[in-house]
Amino acid sequence: MDTGSLLPLIDAGLRGGALALLLLLSLVFLRQARRSPAALYGGLLCLGVAAYVFNSWPGARALHASAWFVPVAILSMGVPALFLLHARANFDDDFGPSWRDALPWLATVALGLLCAIAHLRLACRVFPVVELLWIALAIRVALVGRPADLLEERRRYRLVLVVAGASYSAAIILLESGLGGPVLAAPLGTAAAAGLFVLLLAFALWSLSPAGGRFSPAAAARRIAVPETTEPMAEEPALLARLRQVMEADRAYREPGLAIAGLAARLEVPEYRLRRLINQRLGHRNFSSFVNGYRLAEAFAALADPAQAEVPVITIALDAGFQSLGPFNRAFKARTGTTPSDYRRQRLEQAEGGRPGSPISEIGKPIPG
Repeated sequence: MDTGSLLPLIDAGLRGGALALLLLLSLVFLRQARRSPAALYGGLLCLGVAAYVFNSWPGARALHASAWFVPVAILSMGVPALFLLHARANFDDDFGPSWRDALPWLATVALGLLCAIAHLRLACRVFPVVELLWIALAIRVALVGRPADLLEERRRYRLVLVVAGASYSAAIILLESGLGGPVLAAPLGTAAAAGLFVLLLAFALWSLSPAGGRFSPAAAARRIAVPETTEPMAEEPALLARLRQVMEADRAYREPGLAIAGLAARLEVPEYRLRRLINQRLGHRNFSSFVNGYRLAEAFAALADPAQAEVPVITIALDAGFQSLGPFNRAFKARTGTTPSDYRRQRLEQAEGGRPGSPISEIGKPIPG
């Protein structure tokens, strides 16, 4: 059998294997979709990639004109937007599903349909640009939050997503943009199928394993605030005491832009040890929530203090270590469900009426014990 007749068989086998892996992963993820946004968007992403694999298969070209094939094409077009949602749901601990999540997907699909059905030249030119925009935003989500991430497995997955997933996706989008359609012809199409199969196999083995189970979509619904830990290190109590000293007595949290690298240098410990301590012993998944706990506690006390009733809210926010009013307001409302101004008014009214306000510890401690 010559190479020309062998390549289509290899291509079909690789695509069949990729489809099987994708359907398995989507089934695992979507079973947990009600309890986890990461599982929901992981499952939808797998379905979208499965649709793309089938849509780009040379043997499926004869089916493109069929009405039942339209849902497959639509799922295939929305993959880059789902890739972005997958990144946000996995890497942003404050992420919550919203109807707005559908807007990037709808915009991408609309452009794809205008290009494929109406053959609008402008839509065909803008479509790959929008796809690359979602990939670029997913890369940004993965990289920007990595320094503050306290989960080692997730820190590694951020890099894997960028190096492998995003790079592969961007390469395929650029290639298809240059070719004017899906990569079908061998050997290029077979090489693309082989690359996708290898990536999917590695992702499936990792995601369904204990190593990836700490935060992957497959285990997202089983997340807990304080992850499983190993035996405590002998020097851990001393390090924890030093950390409390620096944060509570020295008020290091007041430093604008405080990063875990700077705090680790101040404590003279490797970053990985400090990340592990804050995550495994204090229950934080990212460094920002750890620091903001202290900043918000100081703001709560200042806003409830009648002696500081005339101090502007922005001054209190900046004194506590926030770099601007916007992040302070968002963090404050996420913690209390109200705005700083409303919180201050309620607490001052309670003080004037002789009724004690809620202690700060009831709203949220800087470091959960």
